Amino acid sequence: MAKALIVIDMQNDFCPKGALAVAGGDQIVHPINALMPDYEAVILTQDWHPAEHSSFADNHPGTNPFSTIDMPYGPQILWPRHCVIGSDGARFHPDLDLSRADLVLRKGFRPQIDSYSAFFENDHATPTGLAGYLRERGLTELCFVGLAHDFCVSWSAIDAAKLGFSASVHEAATRAIDLDGSREAARRAMQDAGVALI
Repeated sequence: MAKALIVIDMQNDFCPKGALAVAGGDQIVHPINALMPDYEAVILTQDWHPAEHSSFADNHPGTNPFSTIDMPYGPQILWPRHCVIGSDGARFHPDLDLSRADLVLRKGFRPQIDSYSAFFENDHATPTGLAGYLRERGLTELCFVGLAHDFCVSWSAIDAAKLGFSASVHEAATRAIDLDGSREAARRAMQDAGVALI
């Protein structure tokens, strides 16, 4: 089986001093770079939000970051404004090796729906096109790393398993937000879906 490393959202806003910083997010950049030569392909995802994105708390007057609202596709956590299209916060961490990237997949650009997974918007129905790209290239064994373990990494890995890919998460090359126990909940959900935790 041809193997791909899927590097999730290694962007400035998710690293220390960023708008939605994940503790220790910058500590995994060099481990991720070190993994790249072991894979036939490297795919980078990039959160890419318009300023009016519906997941931003400041676009919902009277709400606070990390509160939850109901959207047509289900519950939505409201986040601090982050990874706005073209901003410095949306750029990849400067130490991430971009030379190995076969594909950069941008997600979250539709204003009315968030996108944690690399495969689907949060309605679990609107595809990003990644599955087709991987299948056409014969990439069937996928390893996920990056940020954040308990949201975009886990949602991507679970969707990969549901789509029939062999999916694993290299946990030492991830970091979690861990919002109200979300890290352990994500680990259980991934294991239940058949994702291997390395």
